[in-house]
Amino acid sequence: MLSNKRAVITGGGDGIGLGVTQAFAQNGASVLLVARDEEKRRKSAAALSSLGVEIKTLSADLSDSLGVKETAENILNIWPEVDILINNAGVAHFTPFIKTSELDLDLHLRLNVKAPHMLTQRLFSALAARKGAVINVSSYFSHRMLPGRPSTAYSLTKGAIDAFTKALAYEAGAQGIRVNAIAPGTVNTPLVQANIDRLTEEGKTQFAEMIKTIYPLGRVGEPDDVSGAAVFLASDQARWVTGSILAVDGGLTTN
Repeated sequence: MLSNKRAVITGGGDGIGLGVTQAFAQNGASVLLVARDEEKRRKSAAALSSLGVEIKTLSADLSDSLGVKETAENILNIWPEVDILINNAGVAHFTPFIKTSELDLDLHLRLNVKAPHMLTQRLFSALAARKGAVINVSSYFSHRMLPGRPSTAYSLTKGAIDAFTKALAYEAGAQGIRVNAIAPGTVNTPLVQANIDRLTEEGKTQFAEMIKTIYPLGRVGEPDDVSGAAVFLASDQARWVTGSILAVDGGLTTN
């Protein structure tokens, strides 16, 4: 489905990003995996090396403007034209509103909002040259809250990503660029697991019971559950799909 396409995937070292990277490579895309952790990049590239497609990795810290600019320049030095950009890198700290520091708020805004905006802007001409696709990774937390999971900083950034997706889709269509977002439910990633690990034993038990109650399919997702949606949105099968926020959440947002 993605043969002869070039895909840039941020936060591709683990979790959803790695799942998307694997799915894209399996479907014939050349992949440029952007991640900060060198060991994760190395392991990911090694795991994908047998698939017979071009796999490149790039070190990047997208949490500040200079890092985003340097990353964009490095991407364009590797690939002057790009078919697909997956804005997946992000941060999620579930801290009560009253205890959320300005530093933590700034981190969420820089990595979850500013980085996708700036990186997409700097790669815009490269995407337009191939009539490419942008896929932003949002979250159900943009509009659906959970008991015991205070998410003001995270939720406001994902709400911003939803709005960014729709506004850019409206503007970029004239250049042939499609812009969509995937809004996953809770997915079993290292980031999610780290947040669960911070809970008390009672909190962990309550979380497990809550999952069984609020998810019609009775479980959290796996990265593979999300990657298929990304392959579809990046492919020519979705050539008339833009401005959508695709819920891939096990039915969570049906209630």
